[in-house]
Amino acid sequence: MHVVTERADARARALPRLLVSPVPTGRPPMIWYLCPDTNVPTGGVRVIYRHVDLLNSAGMPAAVIHVRTGFSCTWFAHETKVMSAADAVLSPADILVVPEYYGPSLADLPAGVRVVIFNQNTYQTFAGRGAVATWRRYAESESLAAIVVVSHDNAEYARYVFPGARVARVRNSVDSNLFQPARNPPGRTIGYMPRRRGADAQQVLDLLEIRGCTDNWEIVRIEGRTEEQTAAAFRTCGIFLSFSEQEGFGMPPAEAMASGCYVVGFTGLGGREFFHPDICTPVEEGNILAFAQATERAMADFDSRPQAVRDRGLAASELIRSRYSLQAQLDELAAFYASLLS
Repeated sequence: MHVVTERADARARALPRLLVSPVPTGRPPMIWYLCPDTNVPTGGVRVIYRHVDLLNSAGMPAAVIHVRTGFSCTWFAHETKVMSAADAVLSPADILVVPEYYGPSLADLPAGVRVVIFNQNTYQTFAGRGAVATWRRYAESESLAAIVVVSHDNAEYARYVFPGARVARVRNSVDSNLFQPARNPPGRTIGYMPRRRGADAQQVLDLLEIRGCTDNWEIVRIEGRTEEQTAAAFRTCGIFLSFSEQEGFGMPPAEAMASGCYVVGFTGLGGREFFHPDICTPVEEGNILAFAQATERAMADFDSRPQAVRDRGLAASELIRSRYSLQAQLDELAAFYASLLS
């Protein structure tokens, strides 16, 4: 099973064949974002699509490249320009943006085009067989124009690992039109996402149940939903439990905060830049007992001082929606690529 799984992972991380024209194509330079053919709710894929949309809105031609012809994500609404690897013809003036997911295959990137590695989670940089050896060689390549990350934490990581590379942080954004607080305060509902640290999540909930803390609370498991359905679920939750683990940023707790939830839990390290103790309750990484105790205190506060908890949730919403706005992301994104295209 280990061998079969490893081979399947290697196939998934293999780069598609990309054609680079040896002569100028006569069109303006393009920014191509290579993206895995994944049609399940995944924050990293959503960010790639958003980058392309924002760049096009700024007059910088961009497109998503998927491997399969006709493939496009359907779990969120979009009008993003999408092409298949077979139909995309790159120019030497273009920029190819490659997720860190393809780390083991970097040696197979086509020559003659500048490459930006979009590393949305530096803790996954060396995932995949042979990634370390491939990265050691490619980090010295003249084709590598820059490494883009999404948090200050990940920027420090990337600069430590690749001291000779240009590292740029482009903040993530949260769609404030979608993720916003409900008009009426939510009830006694706790939401969580089991995709990360599922065993830890179950243990925290078990601790709370055996103590009788959850007897009059509804526990909402948020998974397998569209972006709109996820936002609607957040708006019903008075408390959201964050089980982030070694994240590039931590989109679920950020979106929960934007929706007015009071967030308790792990920062995932990448989320430390917005887990401020005055608007949420960060918990020491991996400390299950502290997590359960912090959640119980938040539940008690919700019962005894509901408006105070609501106010902290609304303050968190204001911070996320202002600091991680689409406009702030667009400004950093456009400035970064303008520096390369100039």
